[in-house]
Amino acid sequence: MAAKRGVPDVLVVGGGLAGLACARDLAAGGFDVRVLEASDGVGGRMRTDAHDGFLIDRGFQVFNTSYPQVRRRIPLRDLRLRPFTAGILVHTPDGPMRFGDPTRRPRRLGDLRPGRLAGTRDLLALAALSGRDMLAPVGTLKRGEDRTTRTALAAAGFSEEFVDRFFRPFLSGVFLEDRLETSGKVFHLVWRSMLRGTLCLPGTGIGAVPRLLADGLPPDSLRLDTPVAGLTDTGVELDSGAELAARAVVVATGPGPAGRLLPGLDIPAYRVVTTYYHAASRSPLGEGTLVTDSRRRFLNTCVLSEVVPGYAPPGMSLVATSVLGPDREGREGLLRDALGEAYGTDTTAWELLTLRTIPDALPAMPPPQPLTRPARLSAGRYVCGDHRTTGSVQGALASGARAAREVARDLTGS
Repeated sequence: MAAKRGVPDVLVVGGGLAGLACARDLAAGGFDVRVLEASDGVGGRMRTDAHDGFLIDRGFQVFNTSYPQVRRRIPLRDLRLRPFTAGILVHTPDGPMRFGDPTRRPRRLGDLRPGRLAGTRDLLALAALSGRDMLAPVGTLKRGEDRTTRTALAAAGFSEEFVDRFFRPFLSGVFLEDRLETSGKVFHLVWRSMLRGTLCLPGTGIGAVPRLLADGLPPDSLRLDTPVAGLTDTGVELDSGAELAARAVVVATGPGPAGRLLPGLDIPAYRVVTTYYHAASRSPLGEGTLVTDSRRRFLNTCVLSEVVPGYAPPGMSLVATSVLGPDREGREGLLRDALGEAYGTDTTAWELLTLRTIPDALPAMPPPQPLTRPARLSAGRYVCGDHRTTGSVQGALASGARAAREVARDLTGS
């Protein structure tokens, strides 16, 4: 197992969730590991910026407590998690309609009575789908023929009207596409995770999650502001021209750098999302509830300071609203009008603090969708990241764990 004197066993290129998970597992196995991160902090897309007293996540984010990799790796108490309100509000031409989870908030059972958002047929289909996805062994959800989410929902007995009013607006914000063309297997796994877990935000922003993972690395194993220019026969070459050697290299970057460092790597198309952050002098909704739009003028919107008060300075509120694609001229004005309708308030005085366009927010996952891919590409070369799995926090962490197992097996010959 020992490396040459002064040469680490493994270089992990990228300090996102996958790279941090891989590095921690290898270090726990006794390997000498270095993590090389190009930016000034860990987390990749999962970071939080301070902006004039507000906390701005890099795109709208949620943290699901049900993921097995999360529960295995992260002491949740240290994150000081605050939950979103269970359920969503759907803005429709007939006004807002609440879709709650009566298993968490029994007093909201009346919101699900037939004739409001859903009819009897759709409520029965929803109960059957949710019961199966929540209680069945996870292997059952992974087996069988894969098909689009839209086809899967039709097969489950949902009406087109309910799909278009509830599932399509809601899942557009989950999968960042509005045609329900994502793999049905991925949908069932995501639906299961939502039913079994709680959607939260850390008290200091989503960036607390990768920082907590990084804190578990051995001292001096993380190097920030260290971009890698390319791979060499013996390790990597940095942008500075310096070369670092190692017995194995794991590329754990986003899709763009991964494709550059590993020419020929099969990388899926990615979804683009833009999140607008508005400051309001008063909260337009006195609860931390996700709001969707049946007309799909936006993916979702939420008063983040109602979820975590620390996201905004005292006396102010922070509203985050996401849309598909990049920003364009005039889009924020149209969005502001839609938000005025959705929240039933005048938005003209809201201040646009900033926006975040994420070009590689989530991999496209049409069927048939492989739920995992091997990490080993060739002798001493490995890859991990959400582009190798289902695009979730669970997927990124699991991809890093798989890479660590494959590296360890090769380096030890076992």
